[in-house]
Parts: sequence; C-alpha cells; structure tokens
Amino acid sequence: MIGLLQRVTDASVSVGGEVVGRIGPGILLLLGVQRGDSEREADRLLERVATYRIFDDADGRMNVSLLDSGGALLVVSQFTLAAETRTGTRPGFSTAAAPSDGERLCEHFVVAARRRIRTVATGRFGARMQVTLTNDGPVTFWLEVAPAAGGGAPRSSAAE
Repeated sequence: MIGLLQRVTDASVSVGGEVVGRIGPGILLLLGVQRGDSEREADRLLERVATYRIFDDADGRMNVSLLDSGGALLVVSQFTLAAETRTGTRPGFSTAAAPSDGERLCEHFVVAARRRIRTVATGRFGARMQVTLTNDGPVTFWLEVAPAAGGGAPRSSAAE
C-alpha cells in the first residue's frame, strides 16, 4: 500500500464541481492500493501516517505527528500511485489492486482513521476528482508498506 502524504494548510477534493471533502491544517494523503495488500498493510500505513513526524515543534524542527498536532486528514484514493513506470512511455497498472479490493481497503483505512484522528475527510472512490491544496513547506513524503512472505513486515521506500 502506498501513501503520498503532503503537509497542508488546507486541502479539498471535488467531484463534478461539488466539494466532497475539505480540511484545514493537516495531511492530504493520496492512497494507492496494490495487488496483495490487505487490512494488515492498511493498518500499518495508517499507523505510520498518524505518527509520522512532519509538523514543526516549538524549535521549528519536524518533530510532531498528525496525532500530536491535532491536524486533519484528507484521504483521496489514487490507483495511479501503483503504476509500473520503470520502463516505456506509458504507465502499466498490473500492480494495482482490483477495483473491488482497492475500494474495500480504502474504506477499511478510512474507518480505522476515524477511530484515531479527530477530523477525517475523503474523496469519492473511483470518481474523477479535482484536488486543491496548499502544500505547507512544501513537505511531501512517499510511504510504502508491502506484504512480506509470512510476516507482513513493511518495506520502506528511499524517500523515508
């Protein structure tokens, strides 16, 4: 499971001209589900997103998590994060989860997030969405949690 998180001062997502999700300060999370992902990966990614220290402390250092800051979370599903892009000039999507699995795991992620984070807003799965944000910093991180044989241990990306 992939999460592209951006520290924002505000963000919103619209479908057909209607705003369906909006937050103030917090994290905009673009969420990609890959083949083989399960609730275990969704829970692990949520733990990382909620506790990843990307907000400034009193000394101006990134040392405060979303949970500690009381910020909001806007979750937008984005299957293109799972694209195969290493070769060629057109992305391949064979590594993305099937739509039914992607929707189920995105919903699991959001339900679990709402148990931990005060304000959680979402886009609309499978819809053509327009996302507006003010990236604060800019601060953007790529987090990836992948299933491992027998253990489900996370695999970290180089951007961490």
